[in-house]
Amino acid sequence: MTDRPAERTASRPKPTRPDDTASRPPLTERIQAKLSNAADEHRANATAESRPVTTKKKPAAPAAGKRPPRRARLRLTRIDPWSVMKTAFLLSIALGVVTVVSVLMVWTVLGAAGVWDSINQTVQNILGGESAGDFDVKNYIGTSRVLGFTMLVAVIDVVLLTAIATLAAFLYNMAAALLGGIEVTLAEDN
Repeated sequence: MTDRPAERTASRPKPTRPDDTASRPPLTERIQAKLSNAADEHRANATAESRPVTTKKKPAAPAAGKRPPRRARLRLTRIDPWSVMKTAFLLSIALGVVTVVSVLMVWTVLGAAGVWDSINQTVQNILGGESAGDFDVKNYIGTSRVLGFTMLVAVIDVVLLTAIATLAAFLYNMAAALLGGIEVTLAEDN
């Protein structure tokens, strides 16, 4: 480490204004004066003479130590379309994944339950003959076809849900500019 010159590390005296110490009382006296003024004003406002006389009954006092929950009335005047688009995109992707997984699970359960073999047997009994022996329902609606169709529907849903939610945010902003938006009353939990 390098040593600094002594003049740099020494404390420098603060420049004072010529009238600074002569005209102003110390800080503690100023604070005490302000506090006593505030206390006097509070006492003056709290006297019975200064209060207006009212004939209305006061509401019942809440239980000891409890006060009613605070309420706030707010108005929703604008929704950010960019944040709506991001949120709708992520939620629609989650919905698409859930759709694909649920279709795969249902398809697997139907296969394990023997539904496809039962359908094949029923078609062979109805049609009869040699041509019915080669029939297999899985050739027409197999797992790969159904999952491919489900993925296509999921991708279309992602695009449509994102676009619809963003358009709804724009439309709400236009309606809120004309009508003022939705009023919401929020209350504090007890």
